[in-house]
Amino acid sequence: MEKNRSPWSVPVAVEDISETGLHVEIDAHDTVRAELAMLAGLRELSRLSAVFDLARRGAGVRVTGNVSARVGQTCVVTLEPVENDIDELVDLRFAPQAAVPAAKSETVAAHASDDEPPEPLLDGKLDLGAIATEFLLLGIDPYPRKPGAEFAPVKADDASAKPFAALEALKKRLGGS
Repeated sequence: MEKNRSPWSVPVAVEDISETGLHVEIDAHDTVRAELAMLAGLRELSRLSAVFDLARRGAGVRVTGNVSARVGQTCVVTLEPVENDIDELVDLRFAPQAAVPAAKSETVAAHASDDEPPEPLLDGKLDLGAIATEFLLLGIDPYPRKPGAEFAPVKADDASAKPFAALEALKKRLGGS
């Protein structure tokens, strides 16, 4: 497997996008969902789909839409299974690599205006599967909790208990001093 290869690839060539735009709906099949679940550390990924609208902007492309999924995780408090729905909005711009600012000062200026620099188009293509994968990963809750689950530290019944009392008792039982 290539180092940067996405498990889900749906390439679209810029030349295939008409002047009126292109509407694309994609669903990940079982094999892709299993691979993405393993990549993301999920218990399961029962559903993953994306809807995109692509519009040409000169030599570039604007991609809008959303990624939705149903992920199975483990509650960080109770360790019980938890199901979560993900719905991430997508709004990206792509431009040929020559049009993407390479100099740090240009990038800083682009960020200062609250306008992100465009993503690079690679070989005149963009990969909708990779975009969907990225937004799926961004939408996953890193600390999922079952509704109502709260962490409460364990309280000792005996206020005089020492943290190493069990070791001290074991030491005495084994004949140590």
